[in-house]
Amino acid sequence: MAAVSKVFVARLAGLAVLGPDGESIGRVRDLVLSLRFDSAPPRALGLAVELSTRRRIFVPMLRVTSIEPTSVNLNTGTVSMRRLNLRPGESLAIGQILDSRVQVVDPDLPELAGADMHVVDLGIERNRTRDWVISRVALRGTRSRLGRRGETHVVGWSSVRGLTHSSLEQPGQGVTQALSQFEGMRAADVANALRELPSKRRQEIAGALDDERLADVIQELPVDDQTELIGRMEVDRAADVLEAMDPDDAADLLGELPDTEAEALLQRMDPEESAPVRRLLSHSPDTAGGLMTPEPLIVTASTTIAEALARARNPDLTPASASLTFVVRPPTATPTGKYLGCVHLQALLREPPADLVGGILDTDLARLGPEDSLEAVTRYFATYNLVCGPVVDAEGHLLGAVTVDDLLDHLLPEDWRENEPDDDDTVAAGRSRVRGGLS
Repeated sequence: MAAVSKVFVARLAGLAVLGPDGESIGRVRDLVLSLRFDSAPPRALGLAVELSTRRRIFVPMLRVTSIEPTSVNLNTGTVSMRRLNLRPGESLAIGQILDSRVQVVDPDLPELAGADMHVVDLGIERNRTRDWVISRVALRGTRSRLGRRGETHVVGWSSVRGLTHSSLEQPGQGVTQALSQFEGMRAADVANALRELPSKRRQEIAGALDDERLADVIQELPVDDQTELIGRMEVDRAADVLEAMDPDDAADLLGELPDTEAEALLQRMDPEESAPVRRLLSHSPDTAGGLMTPEPLIVTASTTIAEALARARNPDLTPASASLTFVVRPPTATPTGKYLGCVHLQALLREPPADLVGGILDTDLARLGPEDSLEAVTRYFATYNLVCGPVVDAEGHLLGAVTVDDLLDHLLPEDWRENEPDDDDTVAAGRSRVRGGLS
């Protein structure tokens, strides 16, 4: 395929990044730019590339030999594994600059004089010095009173006014283009992308996400970022987001807030949603009661195999949670009636659909107590080769279940999402170090 010397940034997003031998390195997620203080066009410093491990790294534009319709090709297969970290004076094209409000000064477009326009894309091209610079800007006017989108215009960089570092700090920037890159992405990947953005931009994007989506994303953020996002929301919105979170994650977040702030949020939540969170907060966070989810997969003994399997197919359940179905006497909401036993997913798959789960109970599996320590929970999973285990109180009521993902969250260092073992210049398998700096 023919290489191109001009391309719009939005077309770069998602392209495969290939080494000289065609080996896959990752995919383009954004472009790092250096906005200048003079009228010279910004220079594209490098690509924000997402690896298969979800880590985002920086690849200098000097390493790019060609940009093709389906891939970005590098002159080396060696890349630094250091996490992308913007330096002063640098910005992300898609994450920060798109949706900015600007004005146009172009004698060929007098109808745009004085009108507020929004940046919808940036065109980059390679100049004679082999640098990639922003040469064109695609702009769109505000919507008409009938709700129709304004016409799109493509102008030269020199015709655009108001696109500076200080303007990016002003409130009220749109989020349409920024949100479009998150469509179809997993919550953990969206969380990674948000972490790279300045606080102001994170707040704008968070404000535009619906409660369910934002709750999923917040659960994947480090604790400091979680508390910052929740702390800057209006109380009612924060309560709505907490209601949409898994109770154990909501409890972990509230446990990081001052008691008065946490109580204020709990009082704004629906009582049915806050009750399980309050129960979790009553346990120490490093015990089974503090680790558990109060909403595992629970049925009665008269439930059919077919119905239990249908419940296990719920996409909102994690694979670990779906691995065990807990059988109790009514009520089935935690704390439940008497805990009778559990049924393993594999056992459900082996039995006739019309049979009842009460006939294939595993009553011998050991139970966790709510006050069991983190070490005891870890030994439990290692001993029984499980990824999910019941938490039962002294009276025999099922309180919830601990899953291995919750356990790992507490075994790893608190900052494990931010600091990875190879944050220094360690490298991908079989590759050498290359990156010294962003410029």
